Amino acid sequence: MIPVEKIKILAHESATMVKDIREHLHANPELSFNEVQTAQYIAELLEKWDIPFKSNIGGNGVVALIKSPLKGKNIALRADIDALPIDEKNNIPYCSVNKGVMHACGHDLHTASLLGTLYILNQVKETFSGSVWAIFQPAEEKLPGGAQAMLNDPFFADKQFDAVIAQHVFPDLPAGTIGIKGGKYMASTDEIYVTLNGKGGHAATPHQINDTVLIASQIIVSLQQIVSRHALPTIPTVLSFGKFIANGATNIIPNEVILEGTFRTFNEEWRSKALSLITKIIRETANTHGIEAEIKIVNGYPALINSEQLASKISEISKIYMGNEQVKELEMRMTAEDFAYFAQKYPAVMYRIGTGGTDESSFPLHSPQFNINPSVYTYAHGLMAWITIKLLENENMD
Repeated sequence: MIPVEKIKILAHESATMVKDIREHLHANPELSFNEVQTAQYIAELLEKWDIPFKSNIGGNGVVALIKSPLKGKNIALRADIDALPIDEKNNIPYCSVNKGVMHACGHDLHTASLLGTLYILNQVKETFSGSVWAIFQPAEEKLPGGAQAMLNDPFFADKQFDAVIAQHVFPDLPAGTIGIKGGKYMASTDEIYVTLNGKGGHAATPHQINDTVLIASQIIVSLQQIVSRHALPTIPTVLSFGKFIANGATNIIPNEVILEGTFRTFNEEWRSKALSLITKIIRETANTHGIEAEIKIVNGYPALINSEQLASKISEISKIYMGNEQVKELEMRMTAEDFAYFAQKYPAVMYRIGTGGTDESSFPLHSPQFNINPSVYTYAHGLMAWITIKLLENENMD
């Protein structure tokens, strides 16, 4: 049984390496489904460390394996590797060199931390039993996502994991803390695309035209009754529209209006019913006013349900490494994650690693000024290594 202090020492010794990896990834971000150089960089490090791996899993995915000489459980660790279409505004030496592309959701740290975890585990693999699979997943940020593509790859056809673990940055928590929640944690997500077409014209003659702007506004307001009057109060539900394009003028009502929005919830039966209601309300409102509605709904990720028992175990294991007061209970979030596909197939938990606490690390996820507290380099990978080792030791994973 390896002592926690040994893992902490290894984490501190490799902190600069993790920092350098993360800064390289941050400076060289790649968008979803285009992570070719990122995957190659990961592969080069794994090869350098003599850790066996396989590339091109479900696209640009990479899977590495650290296998103890002793048989035991199979634990999988997952990190997403893609970046966002954001123009970085940070003034830092490792600022993105790819204009309009940025690691603004921490996937650079997720990847660097998982590599650091493997670096530690590879040094102590004689001390534990079982196998550790590291999943470097592409395309989390863009539907249909990379998780499902990887899981559908023949490589995963015969893989059985006792647990799948992921960590995710969280600027709302200060560095030195982590957050975890068992059960329902992140919502499902679906995208709604609507194009309304009618007879536009002069704004001074509304009786002769279809007021597509007013009709679109009515549709958005009417759809809110889905949340307020159709959803059970016990089921968290969000329906929001972030795009409303009516390219007319002060005195011109356009023929076409475009709406784009998102629907999020935690219940699959209600999700299906609500999407049908959304379509019905849009179509009936458009028909009432004599215009056409083209509706496209893109089904996204399911809700992320963390394993209650696994989350409880990870919480207790983390307290040994971090301290009791540093492990926080999280609330449900209406954001979404395709890690949910792993959680549908295996016992799985995503926990959050606090990255806030300084002015530079206070910006939210998906901000052009997002960055992390550098103290995270000293323990994020060590904690994941410790969690992995203790789960491999645990007799009862259910």
